[in-house]
Amino acid sequence: MKFPPSTTATALYLLISCTLPTSHAWGSLGHETIAYIASNFVSPATQSLFQTILHNQTSSYLAGVATWADSFRYTAAGRFSAPFHFIDAEDDPPASCGVVYARDCPVEGCVVGAIRNYTAQLLDADLGAGNRNMAAKFVIHFVGDIHQPLHDESLDRGGNSILVTFDNVQTNLHHVWDSNIPEKLIGGYALPDAERWATALTTAIKTGVYKTDAESWLQGIDLSDPVGTSIRWAEEANQFVCQTVLPEGKDAVVGKELGGEYYEAAVPVIELQVARAGYRLARWLDLIAAGGKTEF
Repeated sequence: MKFPPSTTATALYLLISCTLPTSHAWGSLGHETIAYIASNFVSPATQSLFQTILHNQTSSYLAGVATWADSFRYTAAGRFSAPFHFIDAEDDPPASCGVVYARDCPVEGCVVGAIRNYTAQLLDADLGAGNRNMAAKFVIHFVGDIHQPLHDESLDRGGNSILVTFDNVQTNLHHVWDSNIPEKLIGGYALPDAERWATALTTAIKTGVYKTDAESWLQGIDLSDPVGTSIRWAEEANQFVCQTVLPEGKDAVVGKELGGEYYEAAVPVIELQVARAGYRLARWLDLIAAGGKTEF
């Protein structure tokens, strides 16, 4: 393939970008871990309801569908859902971070609006079983998505266009946060790896390092205000773009190896966000199961 000299660099960049791994929030490992954490905290009534909705009576009833939305978005039928996985904050990291719903959620939709819409569908007892099944799979996935900092950031397509290396393999910044760091930390990405990580984080929430803070993670959760609830989650995650993802700006990571000190700094944030997502997903599903009538 030959290009005119003036366009060679651009063409090479595009060619490389097209061959990089496709990025999904948290990858399969993160999403399944979040789902397993949630299943460790939901009430028995919630478990029964969602096992019925999802046609799965096993302990993996949430984890088994946690990545469905990422596959569905690339089908002809699911193409409409592609914008629902993120909200593109038009901020200026690392100088300033912040998400504004009216500014950052376009007419085609975003993750905040998607959580609102599919939560409403789950609460509609008259909705058909097939639609409630799809709504459940979307909610399980999107609550995970919104806790990944780069799913709440516009800069370079949420880091997808920022080329870096990780353990000497070329990739992009978004994929590093989705998959490379979690998979290096846990040592795999299969369902048993997710269950093992979820067990460790569940223990951290119940009796370990997160015990003191875990209840504060649930403050402000209001089923009657899904936009207000989820935009707070997005704002919280987005702050890590300035603090941890790009603390010295884009130029400090472009082309750099991120498998060393950068990895060590990112691990605590990723574990915190996965734990928060799972714990909050459990509460959200409990509220849905109770029809929003139960006081916590």
